Amino acid sequence: MVNLINKIHQFFSLNVQHMTIKKANILTTLFIFLFTIIFAYVLIKENYSDYERALVSQQKSYDSHISIDEKYEQTQKKLKALLIKNTVAISTLAFILFTIMLGFYKIFNTLIQRDMQAFLNFFKDTAHNEQVLNPHAIFFQEFKTMVGYANEMVDTISEQKRTLKDLNLNLEDKVKEKTAKLLLINKNLEKEKIFSQNLLNSQKEFLRYTVHETNTPLSVMLTSIELFVMKNGKDRQLSKIEAAVKNIFSIYDDLSYLVKKDQVQYPKIVIDIGSFLTSRLDFFSEVAELSKIKFNHIPHANSLYIYFNETKLQRVIDNTITNAIKYTLPREEVAVSLIQEGAFINLSVGSKSKEIKNTDKIFDSFYREEENREGFGIGLRLVKTICDEEGVQISLDSSDEKTIFTYKFKMMGA
Repeated sequence: MVNLINKIHQFFSLNVQHMTIKKANILTTLFIFLFTIIFAYVLIKENYSDYERALVSQQKSYDSHISIDEKYEQTQKKLKALLIKNTVAISTLAFILFTIMLGFYKIFNTLIQRDMQAFLNFFKDTAHNEQVLNPHAIFFQEFKTMVGYANEMVDTISEQKRTLKDLNLNLEDKVKEKTAKLLLINKNLEKEKIFSQNLLNSQKEFLRYTVHETNTPLSVMLTSIELFVMKNGKDRQLSKIEAAVKNIFSIYDDLSYLVKKDQVQYPKIVIDIGSFLTSRLDFFSEVAELSKIKFNHIPHANSLYIYFNETKLQRVIDNTITNAIKYTLPREEVAVSLIQEGAFINLSVGSKSKEIKNTDKIFDSFYREEENREGFGIGLRLVKTICDEEGVQISLDSSDEKTIFTYKFKMMGA
């Protein structure tokens, strides 16, 4: 019995999740029918038991002058007729009850199905058309309450749809407006870009022309000064002019390199860095003397060779020397040295000057520690670019006592 109950429970557990109204109707009808049969069976069985008891009782009360078998047979016939009559009556009554119950069940089930179908049609149609459900078309009060909630839900969804539609229309208008503005801005930016590019090209052409045309007068000025000194000796005012011209020449060389570096190849050659450094120090000696500064340089005993481009090496050394002259305190020395360290040659330029606070920014374009100093602030940036391209390591040590720039070149043949 327990196993039967468990199996019934498992059956309903598996099928109740996918139960439909049609399946529920069939199961309910079968249940009513089964219940009716059981009810009729119990009544008939009880009637048959009464029949047997009555038959035994009658057998005991028979008179002696009548044959027992004859009386028993008569009684049995009467009771059997009664049994059949009662059985038919019970069966008829059970069938009538079953029909009545099934009829009421069908009526109410039809009403429920009608209400449910009304809801299904409502939700199906509402998905495409905004409409409400008529509560008078519903029979059960519970479903009428649900109609109110459903209609309220439809009104809320409709209001939200209208609001969303308005927002979308406004958004589309705003997007179109913004797009038009962006197109106008892009168009203006394109014009400005073309104008800027033309302006930049014009500036490059002007700078290239200026650099080219400046070389000749500067060379003439330096040559004339040297000839004048050879004939008449040094003159302080002339020395100032010479120092100024050499400063201009250094700036010219920087500009010339910046203009040509993307169009001109700079081949490497074997350079005696000691001799090259001495020649550049001699070139800037007048500038240093005018600034009341001296070079402290002892040439290296041996020739030290590197494989480097001469123009790039000159830009590194010239900018470092002019930077040292510019920022070294008056009547101080600029110590310049070449030291061989294994397979490398260290070029160091150090002097007493104000401490460099931002050592990381000193190589940035247009950066200067002291804004009141003359210059464009591009020299050290140019040095950093060349050193990065050629694999030259730079180190900077700055304090109140001394500021030292060190460049680590790879020695030729190492």
